[in-house]
Amino acid sequence: MNKKLFTLASTATVAAVALAGCVETKSDVKENDGNTNEATGDKVVIELLGMASSEQDLNIVRDQLVKNGFDVKLNIQPDYGSFKAQQDAGNYDIAASSWTTVTGNPDYAVRGLFKSDGASSNVADETIDKLIDEASTLVGDEAKEKYKELEQMLVFDNAYIAPLYISQKFQGIYKNEVNPDTVRLPKSRAQAWEAISFNDVAKNASETLVLHQTMGSLTSLDPVKGNDGSINTLNTNMYVRLVNLSDTDEVVSDGSLSYDHAIAENNEEFYFVLRDDINFAKVEGEKAVDTGDLVSAEDVVFSLNRAKDQNAVPDHRTYSLHENIETVEVVSDLTALESVKTAGGKSILEELSDKVPAAISEAVTAEGDVDNAAGKYQVVKITTPKAFPQVLNYLAHQSGGIVSEAAVTAVNTFDVASYDPNKDIAYGDQAAVTEGATYANHLAASGPYILVKKNDYEATFVKNPAYLAGTENEPKVNDISVRFIADNDSALSALRNGEIHVLQSVPETKTDVVEGDANLVLKTADSNAVSYLLFNTKEDRVTASADLRKAVLHSINQEEFISFYQGKKKPAVSTVTPLIDTGLKLQADQAKVKEFINAYNASK
Repeated sequence: MNKKLFTLASTATVAAVALAGCVETKSDVKENDGNTNEATGDKVVIELLGMASSEQDLNIVRDQLVKNGFDVKLNIQPDYGSFKAQQDAGNYDIAASSWTTVTGNPDYAVRGLFKSDGASSNVADETIDKLIDEASTLVGDEAKEKYKELEQMLVFDNAYIAPLYISQKFQGIYKNEVNPDTVRLPKSRAQAWEAISFNDVAKNASETLVLHQTMGSLTSLDPVKGNDGSINTLNTNMYVRLVNLSDTDEVVSDGSLSYDHAIAENNEEFYFVLRDDINFAKVEGEKAVDTGDLVSAEDVVFSLNRAKDQNAVPDHRTYSLHENIETVEVVSDLTALESVKTAGGKSILEELSDKVPAAISEAVTAEGDVDNAAGKYQVVKITTPKAFPQVLNYLAHQSGGIVSEAAVTAVNTFDVASYDPNKDIAYGDQAAVTEGATYANHLAASGPYILVKKNDYEATFVKNPAYLAGTENEPKVNDISVRFIADNDSALSALRNGEIHVLQSVPETKTDVVEGDANLVLKTADSNAVSYLLFNTKEDRVTASADLRKAVLHSINQEEFISFYQGKKKPAVSTVTPLIDTGLKLQADQAKVKEFINAYNASK
C-alpha cells in the first residue's frame, strides 16, 4: 500500500489539544447508566482485543465505551502471534487494528481489508465489493466521490470499522556525520539510500553509512517472496522498478528503469520507455561487480509475469498486488505508439519522447540492439483487463522490482509444486548471503545496492557500479551497513552515540529526546498508517448487530487520542483518509449512542 493530507493547523484544534489534558483513567470515568437494557438492567458486555504494545489505545477506548454505558472486557495479548490466534479463533467483539498503505494508492488501502474475498477481510458485503471495484477504475474527482461513497457505507452506514487516528512518521539523523538534506522521509515508499551523503562528501567513498532495522531474520531477497518489515527496505534498494513513488506519493519515473511512462486514454494500457544505463551487479569476493548484463525489457517481462503468477515461486506473498496485470510485452512497432492517444490528446510516442536523451527513432525488442544515444529504445507495454490506473502504484512497490531472468532461472531449478525448503535453495534465500553458509552469493541486483554478506548483527551492502553512473541518481555512498537492533530504546541510544547514522522510525514518545540532542535532527512527515477498531460480525457476537456497532462508533472521541499523543496523531475516517480527503468526519455523539443502543435492545 497516496496524497491529500489532513492538517492540525487550525487554532481551534490546537487549542482543543492544549486544553483537553490527560485522558481519563478507568477510576476517573463516570459511567452512563442510560445505555442499559430497560427490561433487564444489564449493560452490554463488549470484549476488546489488542496487543500489549497498544495498551494505551485500549485503555482510552475502554474508558470511552464505559462512559457511554458499555461493560468492557479487555483481552490484551503479549505479541502479534497470540493476538492473531485470538482473532482467528473469533475470541473478540472488537479488535484494535492498524494498516499502512505502502503503495500510496487507495485501492491497496481497502481491497485486502474489506472486500469479501480480501486476504485480511472479515467484511462480506456486495455493495462494498462493488464500490471498491468501481473506485479502482477512476481518477481525480470521480475517484474521490466514489471513495466517499465507500467510506459512508463502510463506516457510517454499516460501522464495519471505527477509526481512531492517523499516525505520523518521525526520523532521527546524526547530523554530525550525515547531511540531513540528503535523507528523505517518504510518506509510503521505503527509505531511499542512493540519495544519502556524508557531510564531508570525501567520506562517501571511504566510510560506511550505518542504518537500522529491527528485524534480522530476512523473509526473502527475492522481491516477490516477501512483503514485510524485514525486507521491504532492503529489496527496494536492491531492485529497480518501472516507476517510483515520490515522497508525497506521486507516481514518477525519477530514479526508475524508465525515462518516462504514459497511460492510454482507456486507462487499460501503460507504456514505459526504458533506460540503457543500468546493468545487473553480482558479488565477487564481497565486492560488487558489473555483470555487463543490461536490465532489459526481457527481464521486465520475466519479472512481472512471475510477480502476478501465484505458482511462479514457493510461498509467493505478493501476487495479489499484481493480479490486475493481464499482459506484459515488448513493443516492436513505433506506429503502435503513434496511434494510441493519452487522455490529454497526445500520442503515446509524443508522451514518451519528452525526457529521453535522443529522439525515439526505433523500438527494438532485443537487448543487444538497444542504443539510446542512437535513438534505439525498448518500450514495455502493460495491459489490464479493465481500467485500472492504480496498477502503477503496485508497480512502484518493492515486489515490482526487476530481477535477472538469467540469475533467477539458474538458481530456481526445482519444481515449485514439490519444493522442499530443507533441501532446495531458492533465489533470494538469506542462507545464500549469511556468513558461514555453504552456498555462494547468487544475488543479481538491478538497483543501487547489492547485499554482499549478513550475520546476526548486520547486513552489508555495496554500491552497484553500473547503476545510473554519472546521473543525479547514482548512489552517493559506497558502503552501507544495516544494523539489526530489535529494541527501539537501544536503537535510539545507538543514534545518539553516532553508532548508527539514521533512525528511520523514532517512537513518538521519544521525539523530544531527539529534538533536545544537539547532535541530532528530527524530521517529521505524514504517513498512511491508520489505527482503527475492527468488529467481529459473526452471528454469535453482540457486534453482529449494526446498531450496536454504530453505538460503539459514535462513542469514539478522536480528540482524546490526539490530546494523549500531544498532537502527534490526526483524525481518520477509514484507511483511505491519508490518501484521499473525502470530507467525511467522525464526531463523538452520546445522543446517537443512546439511540443505537435503544434500537439494539428493542431488536433483541
